[in-house]
Amino acid sequence: QVQLVESGGGLVQPGGSLRLSCAASGFGFSWYTMAWYRQAPGKQRDLVAAVTDRGSTNYADSVKGRFTISRDNAKNTVNLQMNSLKPEDTAVYYCSVNYATRNYWGQGTQVTVSS
Repeated sequence: QVQLVESGGGLVQPGGSLRLSCAASGFGFSWYTMAWYRQAPGKQRDLVAAVTDRGSTNYADSVKGRFTISRDNAKNTVNLQMNSLKPEDTAVYYCSVNYATRNYWGQGTQVTVSS
């Protein structure tokens, strides 16, 4: 079965950096677009960044120039490097894949940006 396991969240000061990782299993990872979403308290879950099977990327306007998504098909992992973090980046971050017409989600990892 599809499994997505995120890691790397935590508490960081404004201007700091974090690197999130998502380990995927149960499907042909290299063939699928992988994405990171985030959800702040009381808000909807929004797309942060995505990377296609061919390595093309897209980002939410709010994170362009600060976040970088990457994938390692040999390790079945997708990463999100987050730099210049702001308090408004505070949220639970989820790894996601659309496989067999269904969206799968990891359990999420909390990112808190605060001084």
